Amino acid sequence: MLRLAARHRPTSLMRCKMPLNIIQAKEMLLRWAKAKTKEYDNVNIENFSSSWNNGLAFCALIHHHLPDAFDYSALNPVNKKENFDLAFKVAEEKLGVTPLLSTEDMLLTDKPDWKCVFTYIQSLYQKLIALEPK
Repeated sequence: MLRLAARHRPTSLMRCKMPLNIIQAKEMLLRWAKAKTKEYDNVNIENFSSSWNNGLAFCALIHHHLPDAFDYSALNPVNKKENFDLAFKVAEEKLGVTPLLSTEDMLLTDKPDWKCVFTYIQSLYQKLIALEPK
């Protein structure tokens, strides 16, 4: 009886293939983004809204994986437009990430729609994780 139950129990590999619910996905992506940007000045990722409002979090996340793409130390949190433009341009040109966000939309508020930012970060994650050493 015990053997039968063990045989029908999902293996860890099977569990990995199950889709994450939205809360788990948000938490996982937030932890990943925090870990990749923790050493960067002017970046403190706590959420998928206000933490991304000046463009530096996007730049730091991209720079962590593509350090030769641009000089992060030359960026200024006050220059939001330039930061967003740079991040979205590099993500599209170097990673092939479709620009789901626009600089104009991001500049409209200090608290961008978390669903839009979350969706874009998912796209970045899929490309950037492939660049990480196995």
